[in-house]
Amino acid sequence: MTAPDLTPGDWIRGITIRQPWATCILAGKTIENRVSDWPWRGWILLHAGKTKPDPAVLRDPLVATAIRGRELQLGAVIGVARLIDCHLDRGPERCTNPWAQRDAHHLVLADIHELALPVPARGALPAWKPTGDLVGQVLQQLPGLNP
Repeated sequence: MTAPDLTPGDWIRGITIRQPWATCILAGKTIENRVSDWPWRGWILLHAGKTKPDPAVLRDPLVATAIRGRELQLGAVIGVARLIDCHLDRGPERCTNPWAQRDAHHLVLADIHELALPVPARGALPAWKPTGDLVGQVLQQLPGLNP
């Protein structure tokens, strides 16, 4: 089965993430912190929200290292990833990832692909079903992506 044969909402979702966290994912951040559990597993569009980042957050050493030399796109899909797990934080014995926040649900990401050209789009919270046109624009940049 190829992506054009599938309805986008059946195999891929969109997730809006504030900057600089969205760009940090492209640079290797594999945990996204959320307030609730996510039942969805599979491919997700990584959508950078429109809110400008807090300057204090940009000075955090972990963040500053991840985003060094990168532009912080706003209001666009900037990549795709596979959501492979979601678990509630249970302390460092369960999740040692430096990006994991205490008392949060950790969305575990894998197979992260950055888009060469951000695709302007409107996101929504918490997860949303992308249009076929949006998915088509993303897949043009990732011809090897196989849902």
